[in-house]
Amino acid sequence: MATTTAAAMVVAMSVLLLGGGEAAAPRKPVDVAFEKNYVPTWAEDHIHYVDGGREVQLYLDKSTGTGFQTRGSYLFGHFSMHIKLVAGDSAGTVTAFYLSSQNSEHDEIDFEFLGNRTGEPYILQTNVFSGGKGDREQRIYLWFDPTKDYHSYSVLWNLYMIAFFVDDTPIRVFKNSKDLGVRYPFNQPMKLYSSLWNADDWATRGGREKTDWSRAPFVASYRGFHVDGCEASAEARYCATQGARWWDQPEFRDLDADQYRRLAWVRKTHTIYNYCDDRERYPAMSPECHRDRDA
Repeated sequence: MATTTAAAMVVAMSVLLLGGGEAAAPRKPVDVAFEKNYVPTWAEDHIHYVDGGREVQLYLDKSTGTGFQTRGSYLFGHFSMHIKLVAGDSAGTVTAFYLSSQNSEHDEIDFEFLGNRTGEPYILQTNVFSGGKGDREQRIYLWFDPTKDYHSYSVLWNLYMIAFFVDDTPIRVFKNSKDLGVRYPFNQPMKLYSSLWNADDWATRGGREKTDWSRAPFVASYRGFHVDGCEASAEARYCATQGARWWDQPEFRDLDADQYRRLAWVRKTHTIYNYCDDRERYPAMSPECHRDRDA
């Protein structure tokens, strides 16, 4: 088993470096009820269920926020959530949807929605941790009001890349650059988490805008709860079906030309911070930036 897995990894890395076939969009998410894939993590009394759990609302007040997590842990897959963010004056609040492993050198793939003062645009921050190293923040303004209706936020994660999507538009790619000396999340199963919490020490204008508790409770709403991943225990080193799932196939190893055009549009018109451009924090550009088309 170990020999077979190691050989598969070598073949996969060779394909990664040589390039795969034509790309394709991730499969369409399947909407399910909350309880199929998720359970409350904390402050369950601040989670409200609507339509038999087809919709879930998270409440934040001065006493506490709340959150939920998947029942299982996953190594690679496609994960999607429909979210309607906190409306009105949401300054100081953070709504998060992310994958994370549970150890000191943890891996993590983040969507964080940073609240705003009424009339200002929401900021979406993404980040990738690998082997405990993060500091790869990117921030964009969304091109719609995410409080008016539900929008889809999804991650496609395989051995070759991590792709972030807002609806069908890719907003970020983090490729496997192990050959460049960059660690990549490939052997630590992760759970999915979502939470609504107060972060007014940093979330809005660097912490200068504080949460207005007179507007509480703040509410973020969820639908979809799509999980299509290779389930593994937290101790599992490799997914037993590595190479056999749809997301491992050549057409999902990179974005296609149209997806890269849309990503370039996001970069040009909506990006407000990219760690790859930050010479003050990082005098030397990280080696993955060119491969990820962030430079």
